Amino acid sequence: MAFFFNRGRSRHPSDIVRSIKDQLVRLRESPPPTAKVEDELAKQLSQMKLIVQGTQEIEVSPEQVHALIQATLHEDLLYELARSLYILPFEARKDTQTIFSHILRFKPGNPSQADPPVISYIVHNRPEVIIELCKGYEHSHSAMPCGTILREALKFDVIAAIILYDQSEDGEPAIRLSEVQPGVPQTGNGIFWNFFHWIDRGTFELSADAFTTFREILTRHKSLVTGYLATNFDSFFDKFNSVLVQSDSYVTKRQSIKLLGEILLDRANYNVMMAYVESGENLKLCMKLLRDDRKMVQYEGFHVFKVFVANPNKSVAVQRILINNRDRLLKFLPRFLEDRTDDDQFTDEKSFLVRQIELLPKEPIDPARSAREPSRPGVNTATVA
Repeated sequence: MAFFFNRGRSRHPSDIVRSIKDQLVRLRESPPPTAKVEDELAKQLSQMKLIVQGTQEIEVSPEQVHALIQATLHEDLLYELARSLYILPFEARKDTQTIFSHILRFKPGNPSQADPPVISYIVHNRPEVIIELCKGYEHSHSAMPCGTILREALKFDVIAAIILYDQSEDGEPAIRLSEVQPGVPQTGNGIFWNFFHWIDRGTFELSADAFTTFREILTRHKSLVTGYLATNFDSFFDKFNSVLVQSDSYVTKRQSIKLLGEILLDRANYNVMMAYVESGENLKLCMKLLRDDRKMVQYEGFHVFKVFVANPNKSVAVQRILINNRDRLLKFLPRFLEDRTDDDQFTDEKSFLVRQIELLPKEPIDPARSAREPSRPGVNTATVA
């Protein structure tokens, strides 16, 4: 066995890369793929994985990995692999996932540098690799390997920026990092917006993986996402509320409400939260969640509802809804999820909300603007009448 691996290591990395690219062309141009092409491709990908990962018997050679990466970038192999993942055989997909993950974090000779060379290359020269990986969610076979690779890449904020701000059409070049304009609102047609469809309409496994990546995009790099949400406040939350929070899928609905609460309660998103809780329509949606048939949906909805009630500077629209429903809420909340007797924090929060609702004025009072934090530019803080 060791003799076999040593034979594989004797091939120059550039030869392996060219061979894989040739086999990918054959695979794409002659469907259905022949067993011979699939077997040869799988063998070459296995050799490539061996170089980047090594084995218990063979240590990774940084020089060989560096040579392999150089050849991979020269031949544009990452792009070819990303757009071909859905047609690769099972083992070949697994090997490709491993290869990507190792290459994306490899730093030759200078581990302290900001971003690995491949990450820098992708965002400045070939962001289409990331877009094709996202499109892996269009196929059930490639969803999970593409998701795993994306989440490895999303450790770097520049990758999140590419996904958030790319609005290229099929066949067009993807956005370069130098072209990102954080203050310009999105059209709602970029690659990021496809996640709503993949999450809501995909198979269970595809939907779950797409949501995991979606959550990673929105929670990992806070300063980047806060600016994005501020600029695209209306379009993002309209889509989030209508597609995800009101999804027919219980899992999607519950996860989305929980994510909404995380976004709003994150200190980095203070101005986004203030804009969200000024909306009477958003409050109505949360109050519907409190009456859902499923207890976990009710519970997650409560953590969003409490932000509206606890806000000391409620908009006129929010005050009006709470005042008009005061008596019903004061009867409803003490009995709400009363079987959660071991959750002291939840019990205390219910009591606090009851007290806040009791203290509401008889008629809405226009909140003093001076008491508010200055709104982030781009956030629509218009009161919903």
